[in-house]
Parts: sequence; C-alpha cells; structure tokens
Amino acid sequence: MEKHLTEDIQIEQIAKVAHSSSFHFQRGFSILTGMTVGEYIRGRRLTLAAQEIASSDRKIIDVAYKYGYETPEAFAKAFRKQHGMKPSDVRKAAGMIHSYNKLVIHVQLKGAEPMHYKIIEKESFQLIGVKRTFSCKNGEQTKEITKFWQDVYEDGTNARLFPLNTGDINGVMGVCDMIDHDSMNYWIATNHAGTDSHGFATFTVPAAKWVVFEVRGAMPTAITTMWAKIYQEWLPSNAFELTGGPELEVYSDGDASSDHYHSEIWLPIK
Repeated sequence: MEKHLTEDIQIEQIAKVAHSSSFHFQRGFSILTGMTVGEYIRGRRLTLAAQEIASSDRKIIDVAYKYGYETPEAFAKAFRKQHGMKPSDVRKAAGMIHSYNKLVIHVQLKGAEPMHYKIIEKESFQLIGVKRTFSCKNGEQTKEITKFWQDVYEDGTNARLFPLNTGDINGVMGVCDMIDHDSMNYWIATNHAGTDSHGFATFTVPAAKWVVFEVRGAMPTAITTMWAKIYQEWLPSNAFELTGGPELEVYSDGDASSDHYHSEIWLPIK
C-alpha cells in the first residue's frame, strides 16, 4: 500500500498480494488495526499531502491530483475533515497536522486467556434460509450485512428459522460464502435435515475440516472479541490455515444480551 499511495490502488489488488480474498483481508486488517483499509489509505495520502504542502512550493492543486483527488473542492473537503484546516493554512502554520504514520503491524501471541475450540471433520450438510449478494470492495459488505440482520429480525424471518433447526448444528447462523475476490453471498440460515425447505432457499455446505470456537458473552462484543483473538493469537500460532470455504457464525436461541449467551464461529481449515 505504501509503495502505491499515489496510484489508483484497489483493495482486491492488495488482497491478491497477501494471497487472500478481499473480504478476508479487509476483516483481518480491521481487526488488527482498528480501521478499514480505505481509512488507512486515505489517512496516509492526506498526511503526505500535508507534509508536501508544508515543505515545498508545489501548487496545492497539483498535490491534490497527485494523491487521487480530481477536484480542488474534493481535496479541500477531505483535508479539512482530517486536519481541521484548509490546505492553504498549512503554509501559514495556522494549525496542527493530524498525521497518520506508516503502519507497522506487530502480531502479539498473548495466550493469557484460554480459547475453547475443537477440530472436527464433517460431511456436507444442508442449510435453508435467505441470501443476499454483497460487494467486498471498500468494506461495503460490513454495513450491508448489519442491515440484512436487521431486516430478518423485523420481518420475522429469524423467528421462523429457529423452529426449523433440525440438523446437528443448533441455532441460526450467518454464513460468508465467497464468490470471487470482489463479492460474496451471505446467508442467514439454519441447519435443516429434512427435504422440505419450507419456502426458503437451500444451500449445501461442502464437507470440510472445521475449527469450532466456543463464544460466551453478550453480542456483538463477545463474537467481535473472539474474531480478534483468532487473528491475533490462534492463526499465527497454529499450523492450520483457512481454506476460503464458507464460514459460519452460529447464534443460539436465547438472550443475546446475556453474559452467558452461547455462540460459535466455524472456520474451514487445512
């Protein structure tokens, strides 16, 4: 990213260098850094732009074009949002530059708190539920998935799915199924062993080796915390890697705000 800040760099290009899908790269980056890929790139560009304006006589419009802004107005708006002043104010020393320094990631293997998980082999199984397709560019899927869950709660779909849970995996789940580097299908579904889909769409999860993490605690904090531990602790310290197959978040039928609420994360591994 740092080498190509003045170019039209796309997240799928970055993810490809990291041998990852756009979705997995963005999720891991956000978990490890606390910001999205887009926020980091924008912050770095505006930091370098401010430094260049302060240390040279280069025209502000030329600096704007260099860092990807097509109009002076767009550059000034983004610049003010980050630095709290106009680009021209930098040369007058009228304010403080809000600097995003070059990112260096240190992976810490803490291991202080135990992670409860099991590794299982499972044959293919059927889900029934509802599906939407999302773009993974610029983290768009994160906002859309949240809206999708709100919709299924409001229209009663979530309540209809729980009684149809007749398979081995108990609960209603969110399933990430990557189509390619740029897009994914997201299912809200349940494991159903019967042949009647009850009006829902069906999806067959292929046979795989799974690591299943137990999550205890109120949503969404507990599952977000577990994702962070997976990326920060479990993946770096184990010989397994993700296969890129469907990933499951399984939610039990209970009080999701309770400290004792039970959920699971299922990841296909090799």
